[in-house]
Parts: sequence; structure tokens; C-alpha cells
Amino acid sequence: MYWSKIFLPTLKDIPQDAEVISHQLMLRSGMIRKVTSGIYTWLPLGLRVLRKIENIVREEMNDAGAQEVLMPMVQPKDLWEETERWKKMGPELLRIKDRHEREFCLGPTHEEVITDLIRNNIKSYKELPLNLYQIQTKFRDEIRPRYGVMRGREFLMKDSYSFDINQGQLNESYLLMKETYKKIIDRIGLRFKIVKADSGAIGGDTSEEFHVLAENGEDTIAVSNSSDFAINTELLLSDGEDLESLQGKPSPDGEGIIEIKKGIEVGHIFQLGRVYTQAMRANVLDQEGKATDLFMGCYGIGVSRLVAAAIEQNNDEKGIIWPEAIAPFEVNIVAIGFEKDQKIAKAATDLYIKLSSMGYEVILDDRKDGYGTKMKDAELIGVPINIVVGKQYLENEEIELKHRNGQSSAGRVEDIKTIFEHFKES
Repeated sequence: MYWSKIFLPTLKDIPQDAEVISHQLMLRSGMIRKVTSGIYTWLPLGLRVLRKIENIVREEMNDAGAQEVLMPMVQPKDLWEETERWKKMGPELLRIKDRHEREFCLGPTHEEVITDLIRNNIKSYKELPLNLYQIQTKFRDEIRPRYGVMRGREFLMKDSYSFDINQGQLNESYLLMKETYKKIIDRIGLRFKIVKADSGAIGGDTSEEFHVLAENGEDTIAVSNSSDFAINTELLLSDGEDLESLQGKPSPDGEGIIEIKKGIEVGHIFQLGRVYTQAMRANVLDQEGKATDLFMGCYGIGVSRLVAAAIEQNNDEKGIIWPEAIAPFEVNIVAIGFEKDQKIAKAATDLYIKLSSMGYEVILDDRKDGYGTKMKDAELIGVPINIVVGKQYLENEEIELKHRNGQSSAGRVEDIKTIFEHFKES
């Protein structure tokens, strides 16, 4: 990809309506543009990151034995009335009518639709356990959308649903999804905590949240300084207590003391039990030939929210510092004088071809701008490795490698494979 060809409208100034760092940097780096309150268009740079996260999620879900489906965003009222959530969901549920005056909603989640699918197609315990997932756009009519894609109305989400014959199987499915979510966030390269949480409007008895740790996190979590214990402070506080009252208290698990952290919820897993299957009469024949209601789990992870969370955790005053697994490009070739000097243009183009053939995702900055502008843009969008081809190359045929973390090196262009791979590993 040549920089002059990609649709990458960067901004020098911080947009006034952008409150948090991720929103500011996503706008400034040309990743997204606002359409209306809480709804955004993803531009090429942002979409590359979004798709990388989506692919990591898909690969790990497939490895865990889940099967991908795609359910409709538009859902009929009658399914939601079976679970009585048509009224319970309140104004967050965007209700619409078709030309025949039939009522529908834009799906904020898919428990009703998936349970209807299962009750009409699964008849025996021999077809279980089963875990189906989708990666799909959701819509929740937030009263006050804010923080860009972190708290938008329209967002991309992976939601999956497990169906089991008994509680024991459900426990196994739940633990498998818990481990899968750990792998997903580890692969992306983020620091996180698993937090005991309230099940809220989804329902069920057991649920845990996955929080990426960041200063601008919306949630306040209490964590032990010497164990894995973590809980949403809303569940830990008693009447009349505030955060301040938790500072330095012994951890409830008996290990270490409580520390207060800020987190961004990027995933939530639930043991729903029979809440939906009883309401919608989703049952199968068990080993004794008797009809038994299924045990159900629900597992959601915010794909688009993970993009914002990654930026909140990885940035500096210059811009984004992407974890390498989700960077929009792995390498940026900064050609100084590309349009003026044929020697530089050829060297930069040859490097582009060679690194691309080695399997790296490369962008070549062939614009007429100078070194300062090109490096500022490179640091803003956060490409991990920048290769500078300029004056140093003309003088002694050396190129400079500059990592986004500040590390730098130099070497002759014919040795690019050796020095690049060594530089990347170090």
C-alpha cells in the first residue's frame, strides 16, 4: 500500500467533542469518522485493526470448537415477548415497524433468536454440547453515547451461546469460554483482569467481566495486589461505603490487600442456566427419553470496543503505540525525497517489494512531505517499525530503522532481511 493512495485523512488538532484519548486518536489518525451520535464509519486504517481483532477472535473460537453462524440484526417482537424482555429492556431497545405495522427491534443481543433456533432444530442430548457464535453489528440506544466507539450505539460484537444437557456440562462450556477469552486478549497483547460481576439485564446466576486496565476506564474494580482476585466495586461495597473505604483493606480471598483500578469492560461471560430455555420451552430428550430444558451459557466480547481499549492502554503524547498483533501495518517505509531522487525511489520500492514478499504488511510513504511531517504521521498512526530511506542512504547506502517504542538501528539495504528480523525480535 502506498501512502499517497490510501484514504487516510489525519487531523492535526484534537476534535472538541472527543473526551478520551482513544476517541481523539482514532479521529486524528483517520481511523473513524462520526456519522451521528454514537454511530461511526470505519475508514481503511481503522478497519484493518478491527478485522485483525475479529480474526483473532474467530480463530480462537473455532479452536475451542464453537461454530460460526450469522443471525439477523432485525428481530420480531413476539420472540422478545416470550421472555418478557420486550418491556424489561426499556428505551435501549430500538423498536421499529415494517410496512404491515408488525413490530421489530434492532438486536442489542441474540438470546431469543438463538434459543428459537435451537428449540426448532435440536431434539436429543446426543447433539450436545453445542456452542454457536457470530460476529455481528449490534445496536443499543444509549441515552448518552460517548467516548467514541467505546460507548457507541452501534458496535461490532462477538456473541456466542452454549447449550448443554445439565449443569455439569454448562460448567465445562463456561470454563472453556473463559480460557478462550484469556487467549484472545493475550494474543492481542493487552493487560487485563477477570472480574466477578452482576449479570444485569442478561440474567443468570454466574457472570464474570474481562476488563482491560486503563486510566480512562469507565468501571472501578477492586483487585488483590498478590492474587487473581478482582471484583467490580459495585458488588463489594455495602450501603454507605465509597471507594475510599476500600483502600488498603484485606482482600476477601485472604491474599494481599485491595487496590483500586480503572477498567474497560471488553468481555462478559454468563451462566444463564434455564432462564431462557424454560421461558421459550427449548428442551430435548435426555438419556431416559424424557424432555428436559437445556442449560445455556452466553459469552460476549466487544470487537470494536477492543480497538479503543488497546489505544487507551497503549499511547503516548505522539500518538498510538499498537501491539504488533493488531497494528494496521507492520512496517512503514519513510522515503525522503521519493518524488525527486530516483535512487531513493528505487531503494524504497525495492524494500517495499522485498518485505512484502517476506510476508510483512508494508506501507510506503511516497508523499512529497518532508521528514518531520512523515514521522509525525507515522507516530500518530502507530506503525511498529519505520524504515527511513533518505540522506543516509544517498551517502553510504544505509537505511535507518526506528521502532515506535524509541529503539533505533541502521544497516545496509542489501542486509535488510537479517537486520530487520533481528531488530524485530529485539
